[in-house]
Parts: sequence; C-alpha cells; structure tokens
Amino acid sequence: MNARPAWFITGTDTEIGKTFVACALLHALRRAGLSAVAMKPVAAGFDEHGINDDVERLLAASSIQPPRALVNPYGFRAAIAPHIAAEEEGRAIELPPIVAAFAQLRALADAVLVEGVGGFCVPLGAHCDTADLAALLKLPLILVVGMRLGCINHALLTQQAIAARGLPLAGWVANRIDPAMSRFSENLAALQARLPAPLLGVVEHGTTPEEAALTLRLPDPALPAITQCGSRPERL
Repeated sequence: MNARPAWFITGTDTEIGKTFVACALLHALRRAGLSAVAMKPVAAGFDEHGINDDVERLLAASSIQPPRALVNPYGFRAAIAPHIAAEEEGRAIELPPIVAAFAQLRALADAVLVEGVGGFCVPLGAHCDTADLAALLKLPLILVVGMRLGCINHALLTQQAIAARGLPLAGWVANRIDPAMSRFSENLAALQARLPAPLLGVVEHGTTPEEAALTLRLPDPALPAITQCGSRPERL
C-alpha cells in the first residue's frame, strides 16, 4: 500500500451525507496531524457561477487548496444522474483522467479522501460506474449509512456489492439523517452485527463537521489496498 493513506467514500444512497462525513474525516485527519485533501471526481449540480456546494465544502475542509480541476475533474450543470448529465452536455466521463488527478493530489497531502457520487453503483457512462472507479483507484472504502427506515437493507446490499468487486471495507459511519427514526438503537445494533467492518462512529443530526470529527475514529491506515482492478477492466 502507498505509505500515504487514502480512502473512497461511498454511501447507501444519494443525499445521505457523504460530503458531510468526508469533511468530518478531513477535520479528524488534520487533528491527527496530517495534511488532508478530498476530491469529488464527478459532481452534478452547478449554479450560474460555476459553483458546486459539495466541491466547495470539501475544499474548505481540506488542508490545501489545489486546482479545482484536480478536485473535480468532471462537473455538470444539471443536478441529475451523472451519465445523463454528461450525455446532455455531449461529454464522456473517462476514468484515466480521474486516476491521474488522484495521483497528483496524493503527492500533495498526507491523506486523500475520494468521494463518490450517489450510491456505490451509479452509472458514469455506458460502460463504467462508480464501482469501477473505486476498483481502479485500488482504495479501501468507507460506507456512509443514512440512518432511516430501510437503511439495513440498503447497507447490506451495498456491502455485498463492494465485496463482489473484491474491495475492502475499511469501516462505516452511521449518519442520523432522520432524527425521528424509530428504533434507532435497534437498527444500529443490527447493522453492527451484520456489516463486516468497524463502526467508525455515529454522526448526530444537527452537528457540524468539526463536531462530528471529535466523535469519529479514523479507519486503520494499515488496511491493505486491493491488488486487482475489479472484474470488468474492459469497461475502462
């Protein structure tokens, strides 16, 4: 494994707090004395000034301010599925430029977080998806579970998809996106009993990334990266 730790942040769905957790982990890494930076390889939803909230939040929480082209190689105006947005703009999402941008960021900081888009298997084009990207980067994953009704099924299916690609799960975060969730403790216990990775922490509703950083533990940097690029290299 590269001496500089890096992780891929994925989630059980869209709008479940991947960016929030990524920012919290950036703060936690910085509190541990590491310079840290995050990238959002694919982002959809930019305003008239060319600003995407997720990208800006990641930059604000990072130790350094690299060029936005490295942090976000592919940005699309409409806040829709990225493969549809790319098609509408007459562009194609290619994985090699993302890998190259990641390599440059890894040379600039002690630790790098790569945030996916949507859930784990979101299409990026006709022949690749975010799972392919995670496999190509050869990074252990951190799964953000949006704690709401149905999250157990979503989390277990996502974990199975990760395992099917031969990717290591470094840990998971329970994000309380629904503060009124019924039987939260029981759901959390069910996930802890079934997910084959450590719980890195519970993010309470209404906290800031800086506050959440105090309650999250960092994944084990000694976790080995994968040695294969996944089961569908022909997609690249």
